[in-house]
Amino acid sequence: MLMLNIIMIAGEKKVTETSSEAYAALYEQFMPKVYRYISFRIRDDHMVEDLTSTVFEKAFTKFDRFNPQKASFSTWIFTIARNTVIDHYRVYKKDEYLNSEKITNAPADYPSPEDEAIKTENTRRLRVFLARLNKREQEAIILKYSNGMSNREIAEVLNLTETNVGSILCRTIRKLRNSFIEWQNE
Repeated sequence: MLMLNIIMIAGEKKVTETSSEAYAALYEQFMPKVYRYISFRIRDDHMVEDLTSTVFEKAFTKFDRFNPQKASFSTWIFTIARNTVIDHYRVYKKDEYLNSEKITNAPADYPSPEDEAIKTENTRRLRVFLARLNKREQEAIILKYSNGMSNREIAEVLNLTETNVGSILCRTIRKLRNSFIEWQNE
């Protein structure tokens, strides 16, 4: 865990040299995760890059306001990312959606063609089932399984209780499981 050296001068926080180094290390750690989160919400790869850059620009300019006693860096940066995506949709007046193309373009690790065909069909079905979820369920699933965040971190990002996040994830996984069972029984 990185320790941030933010000093108080006359009641005002100042970013020190070591906090800039800490930010750089945090950037290296979280940039791929933030990029992945945004790529699930936005279709255009160039826009994903731009929005990821915007998130870290905002974080850098506001880094002196970051308070590790209030929230973890992970929660803070994903809140910025989520709000940046929401702002993007406000500007372009588009509905939020899960970028299903990102899910289906994952490389196959199976050696046999049959296994690849099964995985491709399962992934396609999962994409369809994920797209049927509401926005909150989609975000919870993305944050949990794409970025490995804890329920507590997800709760802070989505402004929910940790218990509520656990319930949402449990119900959502049950929905997905039931959808797969219904599909297999067709």
